Amino acid sequence: MERKILRRDEVRKFDKNVKIHDVLFMGVTLTPVFLTEEWHNFEFAEEDVLLVTYPKSGTHWMMEILSLIHCRGDPKWVQSEFIWNRAPWIEVDECFNHLKKNKCSPFISSHLPIQFMPESFFKSKVKVIYVIRNPKDIIVSGYLFWKGVSYAQKAESLDQFYDWFMEGSVPYGSWFDHVHGWLSMREHDNFLLLSYEELKRDLRNTVKKISQFLGVELGLEAIDLVLNNCSFQVMKNNNMSNYSSIDESIVNKKESPIFRKGVTGDWKNHLTVAQAETFDKLYREKMKDLPSELFPWD
Repeated sequence: MERKILRRDEVRKFDKNVKIHDVLFMGVTLTPVFLTEEWHNFEFAEEDVLLVTYPKSGTHWMMEILSLIHCRGDPKWVQSEFIWNRAPWIEVDECFNHLKKNKCSPFISSHLPIQFMPESFFKSKVKVIYVIRNPKDIIVSGYLFWKGVSYAQKAESLDQFYDWFMEGSVPYGSWFDHVHGWLSMREHDNFLLLSYEELKRDLRNTVKKISQFLGVELGLEAIDLVLNNCSFQVMKNNNMSNYSSIDESIVNKKESPIFRKGVTGDWKNHLTVAQAETFDKLYREKMKDLPSELFPWD
């Protein structure tokens, strides 16, 4: 994809949702920093760890897990530093500027499709953790979350959001394209593929897998501390992790809680049989070139 590189003074804040190279991005709080010269020239460090997800795939949970692994289970950091400072969003202008000036965290987060990453990313050996989730659960979670986010395009119903998702007309674009793009790295030794489902099914062994990938040795006591401090209820009660400090004008937390249920398979309570069947047909067509064992919900 040929990308137009802009000067900072050519970039303005979005005043509405816009599509860039057929990918939908949200307005007001984000700027297209990833189109600027600064972004193009941004240098990843070899020790960086990049967490990438499609929205509503368990991002905040993984941020917390990574933070706790980094501290060998000690919760002081997650209880004293906001989650977005522990793993800044690289595509958010304010976070990007912070990263350039002060790389105070080993972790970087992003929802960006791979084609928007800066040139240095493809030349580096930065460690990438990519988390996937059953896309039918993402549809439900996405609908319930985005409707309370002031800068997101609002669906009038789950049916309408379902249609948008099928078309790829949702924040960060098509789930199918996002997964295909990032899974092109799956044979690289600096790439770790995880799923929300395996985190729910066997968190202990998944934490071990993550710590080995990061080169962090965790004893049994440290693993227990990680597991205890990244639980759904502990995170929900942690004001450094639950986004309670975000202004209500940006996110209506009563309507769109960051921590809603933390379960798998909730799509069965929301999607109709016809919707599930139609989705499965499109899914089989779009994902037929990828091994089914990559997707634990298959």
